[in-house]
This record gives sequence, C-alpha cells and structure tokens, in this order.
Amino acid sequence: MTFLAILISFVSTLSGKIEASIEYTKQDSIHIVRILQDAKTERGNEPRTLYFGKKFFNTPYVGHTLEEGNIEHLIINTRGLDCTTFVETVSALSLCDAHNARSFADFCRYLQQLRYRDGKINGYPSRLHYFTQWGEDNERMGWVKSVFESVDFKGFATQTISVNYMSSHPQLYKHLKTNPSYVKKIKADEQAINGKKYKYLPKSKLNLSPSQLSFIHTGDIVSIITSKDGLDTSHVGFAVWQNGKLHLMHASSLYKKVVLDSKTFYDYSQGQKSQLGIRIYRLTE
Repeated sequence: MTFLAILISFVSTLSGKIEASIEYTKQDSIHIVRILQDAKTERGNEPRTLYFGKKFFNTPYVGHTLEEGNIEHLIINTRGLDCTTFVETVSALSLCDAHNARSFADFCRYLQQLRYRDGKINGYPSRLHYFTQWGEDNERMGWVKSVFESVDFKGFATQTISVNYMSSHPQLYKHLKTNPSYVKKIKADEQAINGKKYKYLPKSKLNLSPSQLSFIHTGDIVSIITSKDGLDTSHVGFAVWQNGKLHLMHASSLYKKVVLDSKTFYDYSQGQKSQLGIRIYRLTE
C-alpha cells in the first residue's frame, strides 16, 4: 500500500494555525468524509462513539501503523487499526460530528489534538504514548473528562502510576532505537506521572447491573489497567451496554479485527490475568 504524504495547512478555531505533514491515502480521506456526511442523517440519537465505532467493524487489526517514516508526523490509516488508533479515530470523528465539522481537514485537526501533547507535533516524544498521559492531556485540553474521579462508589480501587517500560526498553521502539536522545525525554515524561493515584473499577465488579454501574455509559472510552511491570494500561476500547451486560467494542489482537466483543466485559477480563480493572473517560461533546 502506497501512502500519499502531503503538507496541509488549515485554521483551528481553538489553537490558531496548524501546519503538519499528514500521511494518508485517498481511500482514507474519502472514507472519513463519507462517514461524517452520512452521520448527519443516519446517527439519530445513537451515542456518537458507538455510531462511528460500528463503521469500522471488521477493519483488520494492524499494529505499529504510527511508526512510518523517520520524522514524527500525523498518520491516518483507516484500513488497519490497533486499539489506540481505533479509539483516537472514533473520538476525532465524534468531535467533528459534535461541532458539525465535516471536512477531512477538520478530522485531521481533531486527531492531532487528541494524539499529541497540547495538540502540537514536536517529535516522537510529543505523542501521548502512555494512556494516563493521553487522559490527562486531553482532559486539560477539554476533550475528555475522567469519570471516576467525581463518582462516589465504594467499590473502587486505587492505581498508583509507575511507568518506565519505554525508557527501560528503547530497543523495542523504532524511534527510540534510532534517536537515543529521545529516551531522556520519555523518561522525564514517565516521571511526571509516576506516583499519581487514580480510581479504577476492579474487574470483579464488571458483572454488576446497569443500575449499579450507572456512571458508565455506552460509548465511554475504556482504559484497561494492567499489572504488567512498567505499564499503566494494556488495552483501550469503548464500553457498550447490551442486554443489561457490559461489553467492550475494540480493535482486538485476538480476533484480528474491530469487534463488539460477544463475551461480556466481565468474562473477557477474567481470561486476561494481567488485567486489574478499568478507568473511564468520556468525550466532552
């Protein structure tokens, strides 16, 4: 597959002029614009992230799609998604729809805002690599809110952030391996969030009823907490209530595609030993 790389400039109503090298195919841009146009008449009252997420059902799971090239730039690939690019793509589409912004340039603007610290591309370290960073930055920017922090529920546990995986394993990351100077910056970013504490819902609580978990809405962004050393989360997706049970819509490495998992979220999580539970973010549309 050959990408079309262009330089596109456009005006952001929130952050002034943004100039970025954007990599995509004609197929990607046509797909994005068509989805946004169809949403005007098709979506109705369906939660935006659910509506747009379903548009990518059966899209192949493909990892490392953001590692193309040697210089950090905005990459758009709707033909292959991993769990994070799925969440970012759907979230950017949802923000476009919420603000009646339906051009491809609008989509690129929102995607860049979500993916990079302060919405600005400034080398590989400016990408929000850890999902705790992603949530913090996007909450500060006004795109999402962390749901559990304002909820009074006695079943929450507490996660103390302790991340170092990227700086400890630079050989596993193309841009860290080829640019050793980035490792110091990544380590500083890790230290900036280490020690912070966040509420999470233990996976044992995922089989509670919709009334007991009423603070989780269909379409909420789910961050799955992990016990793996040096990491904060292991997977992301969207929460979906179905027949009174919570399910996960995600780009699945197991199924090799984007799915609404037929297993309940509780059953899914019980099969993942390193998963501890979930944190929830909600788009502020």
